Order: sequence, then C-alpha cells, then structure tokens
Amino acid sequence: MSVPGRRPQTLAYLSRAGGLFGMEPTAIRMAVTRLVKEGLLESVDRGVYATGPKAAAFTAEISSWRNAPDRTRPWGGGWIGVLTNHLGRTDRKDLRARMRALRLYGFAQAEAGLWVRPDNLRLSLDKLREALTGIGLQEDALLLTISDTALPAGVDWQGLWSTDDLKATYEGAIAAMQGSRKAAAKLPADDAARETLLIGQSVIRTINLDPLLPEDIGDAALFREMVSEMDAYDAFGRTFWDQLA
Repeated sequence: MSVPGRRPQTLAYLSRAGGLFGMEPTAIRMAVTRLVKEGLLESVDRGVYATGPKAAAFTAEISSWRNAPDRTRPWGGGWIGVLTNHLGRTDRKDLRARMRALRLYGFAQAEAGLWVRPDNLRLSLDKLREALTGIGLQEDALLLTISDTALPAGVDWQGLWSTDDLKATYEGAIAAMQGSRKAAAKLPADDAARETLLIGQSVIRTINLDPLLPEDIGDAALFREMVSEMDAYDAFGRTFWDQLA
C-alpha cells in the first residue's frame, strides 16, 4: 500500500485508520487540525478532508514509485560525478543532508570528495543538479559527466554497489508481498489493512531508495518485477482499506 487513497475522507474514517496503529481519536483530530492550518489537508465539507495544495508535490512524490523503471535509459558506459571536497565536512548538518541527497539518487562515494553513479538517468545534468540541491546538496557542488576513465589497478566503480545485496532485497520484497497476500486474505479487514500498509510502505521505500542501476551492474529486470508486484499488491491492499470507509 502507498497511501490509503487521495480521494476525500471523513474524519471518522481517518480516526478508524489511525486506531489500527494505536492512535487515539483525539490525537487524530488534533493532527487533522494542524495539517489543515499547514495547507497539507483541506476541509471540503463538514468532517470531510482532502489533500491540501501544499501536499500536492509530496503526494506526487509518494506515488512516483510506479514510474521508477521509466526514469532510466540505456547505459553507454559513462558516469555522472559530483565533486564535494571543496564543500568541507565541518558542518555536520550540511554533510548529512549532502550524503542523504546523493544516496537518494544512487550515488556512491568513489574517493574522498568524489561521488559517482552510472550515467543512465533520463534527467539532464541540469535537472539532476536541480533535484539534488532541492533535497540537500549544497549549491556549490560540482556536477560533471565522465565519458571515459583510466583508473588505478584494482579500482572498479561498478563494484561500489553490491548486485547480490540488491537482488536479495528485491527477492525479499517480492516474497513478503506474495506471502502477505496469502495470509491477509484470511485476516479480518482491520488486520489485513494494517499489514498491507506496513509491508507496502516498506517496499515503496525500497523502490524509492533504489540506485536505479543499469543491467550491466544491477538486476534491472528483477527490479521491474518488484515494482510490478507492488502495483498489484497496492490494489490488493486498497480493497481492505475501502472496507473501513
């Protein structure tokens, strides 16, 4: 499951959904009031709420996992590099934000001050820079494309990612969803809704954090299978959430 749905929902539904995770109705009401003030929710009728204007981009980002395989193009063997040595490491907050942004876009640290990833994203370099600086990379970072390399013996950038670990993660996610579908069909709707949301969120996190490696380095076919399985699992989970309405 991604989110239980973007259509308007009643406060009663939101309270019941929160109750599945131990949240009290009072806490739900307070949270709804705060989110309305922040523009993340809006009241469309008495006791009925929908996604607010300030949550539109966030909601789109949550749902973007479905298109993750489409964010890549065939790899020609080149790389994208980010030079960060001149940015310093004394500001721990900036350092954490920088590393988080780079890892979210599949970069790995090749050397001190040099992060790389295969140049197989559909984003242009300018758009990639815009995306990275939008989530924490400092504006002074230097991005470049690398068409050819002459690396020292024993240095292999393709080895910066573990294909075996990625494959195990994909297989584990697929197995968890398939096992959950069999088990959830026998559970009460409340329990099934809770389980599908928790497992779905875990798988979506895996998809959104994937480095999107080319077939030469990762297992792109298995990744696509995981995304397809998640799409079906999402529809399956929503049947239980619809029963709570």
